[in-house]
Amino acid sequence: MIRLACDYQEGCHPKILEKLVETNLESTPGYGTDAYCESAKAKIREACGAPKADVFLLIGGTQTNSTVIRAILRPCEGVIAVESGHINGHEGGAIEMGGAIEMGGHKVLTIAPHDGKMVAEELDKYITDTLTAPSWDHAVIPAMVYISQATETGSVYTLAELEAISAVCRRHKMPLFIDGARLGYALASEGVDMTLKDIARLADVFYIGGTKVGALLGEAVVFTNTALSKNFFTIMKQGGAVLAKGRLLGIQFDTLFTDNLYFEISRHAVAMAMKLKEAFKAKGYRFYSESPSNQQFVILENEKLAEIEKSVQVSHWCKVDDKHMAVRFCTSWATTEETIDRVIELL
Repeated sequence: MIRLACDYQEGCHPKILEKLVETNLESTPGYGTDAYCESAKAKIREACGAPKADVFLLIGGTQTNSTVIRAILRPCEGVIAVESGHINGHEGGAIEMGGAIEMGGHKVLTIAPHDGKMVAEELDKYITDTLTAPSWDHAVIPAMVYISQATETGSVYTLAELEAISAVCRRHKMPLFIDGARLGYALASEGVDMTLKDIARLADVFYIGGTKVGALLGEAVVFTNTALSKNFFTIMKQGGAVLAKGRLLGIQFDTLFTDNLYFEISRHAVAMAMKLKEAFKAKGYRFYSESPSNQQFVILENEKLAEIEKSVQVSHWCKVDDKHMAVRFCTSWATTEETIDRVIELL
């Protein structure tokens, strides 16, 4: 079976596994206070061009989104996202719950997406209209903006789009949080015009995804606005987002940010996706969305989908009509060209 349903089905990059084995019997301090974590954080700061940033290593994406949002917002405040945003549709209510039953959550306030993305002008209008409405203080108060790079539908913000959203956030004095679960694939996407340093410059806090980009697990949260990171480790602890054997995260990110490995494996994943995309185009298939990254959303007839699924595992995205389904083909750092060639043969 060929598995292209998502980008976290394999273990980790061989260089990470080698380093984990090599260091397995070392005794190091716990909770991320070891030398590997410090080295990883230093390399991430350098890659971001943010030498004074606070960096924290967490265990997974849901914990990361929930912990960052809970650490920044007051109890009466909510976070703005597009309707298709990950925290609204794919976190099982974790943001509203807050990460643990005894902790307060925060409402996700939604606006319409455009190709999966937030539009700065609409964000500005939403904030202005909400905060000037009669009895605005009787409702949840918008106080933070969340976007994903890449988005849930594989689209990627341009530098101009991101600069415009960041400007709106700064004008309204709201922190911008960028979910970077697939940040490596976004920065390696076709036609991308931004770098990691641009992300660091425009966001108050963002995270660099490891789970979906070569690591066994883990995400690296970067606070460029360090005023927001006060007591963040303790809040991580409260939310169950701290790994006692923290060096396991440090080793992984230290390896990923050595010799540009993170970016090289991301480019490979996107190259495989583009090869598959061109094959779909050549054979006349329609696309549910236009994606330049590692996620490709294709509309298939139900009969054709049933035939393909005998050999290829894909992700069912949404029903298009009674005869068609939009499905996701998702490549990863581990996807081989031989695998893509086999899929193309099946088409």
